[in-house]
Amino acid sequence: MEITTFEDLIDWTRQLHAHLSRSLHESAKLNNDEKASALLDYLSRHESLLEKAVREFENQAEPKAMSTRLYDYLNNQHKPIGPSADSYTHYASMSFEDIAREVFQFHDQVMDLYDSLIGKAEIPEAKSLLEDLLALEEHEAMRLASQIGRMQDL
Repeated sequence: MEITTFEDLIDWTRQLHAHLSRSLHESAKLNNDEKASALLDYLSRHESLLEKAVREFENQAEPKAMSTRLYDYLNNQHKPIGPSADSYTHYASMSFEDIAREVFQFHDQVMDLYDSLIGKAEIPEAKSLLEDLLALEEHEAMRLASQIGRMQDL
């Protein structure tokens, strides 16, 4: 997917959450570790909710911000962000800790991208949109950390 506008960026982020959700869901069925499988199931539902939240940003964002072009994104060395493998069963043989680590890395990459674009946003509406998306990702990452910590304690 070529990202040329904020609308593309948000749609791309939504698609990433959807892909991750499906991958986690499919892997949960195959992971033999009960604790890891439960984590995959939880994370899959969480990513599905994030996909829906990002879709709401698409539906409610200022049209001016959505149509703003992302020149910096196109001209720099930003690489596509995504799960480590194209396979929907990538997490099937991973441990609880490895799954958690990789999912947090995924979210950190998304937050880093949003953070880097905030300072480069040319219009206030675009900056505000990025700040809101970053706040959503940060809040959900903290929520994930809390839930995963509780699951580890079991």
